[in-house]
Amino acid sequence: MAILPIIVAPDPVLKTKSEPVTAIDESIRTLAANMFDTMYNEKGIGLAAVQVGVLKRMLVADISWREEANIAGEQFVLINPEIVEDSTELNVYKEGCLSFPDQFADVTRPKAVRVRYLDLQGAQQEQAFGGLLATCIQHEIDHLNGIVFVDHISSLKRDMIIRKLKKLKKQGYFDPHDHATCGHDHSHDHDHDHDHVHGEHCNH
Repeated sequence: MAILPIIVAPDPVLKTKSEPVTAIDESIRTLAANMFDTMYNEKGIGLAAVQVGVLKRMLVADISWREEANIAGEQFVLINPEIVEDSTELNVYKEGCLSFPDQFADVTRPKAVRVRYLDLQGAQQEQAFGGLLATCIQHEIDHLNGIVFVDHISSLKRDMIIRKLKKLKKQGYFDPHDHATCGHDHSHDHDHDHDHVHGEHCNH
């Protein structure tokens, strides 16, 4: 499989709405595998296809992989995902994003969502997600709609982040395969019992 270059903000591609996947074939399955490899390489927990320059409504997520042992956790591939229900109860996570290297901000989202999607076999699924996984999947679905996590924060803080990234990009700071980090704050992650779980400050 391949490690794909990740698009770093600001970039108009990240503000573009992705198109539905019309056929789930070997190219889509290969893309999913490459997206997982890229996500793990960049120490993320979620990745949307648009972040690797593919304007297809597709995302991958794995919040329980173990970095130190290089062991995948529970992998999710959601094709043409649609949120059909969300909770009134909210969660706040300090979100990061592989397209916004080393930038983090508190974002409020529904604590749980129910999502309808296609799997890699083309079968329609409907599944409920909660906690960090719900946050991750909402973050990725936002990407598919041309929305990034900084759109959920104050314009002042958003502009500061964008200015910083513009400056770093002009300086040639980002290498496409070596720009993302993930800080694990396990004291705030109460939804999982694994001995190594990605919590707040993780990149999507």
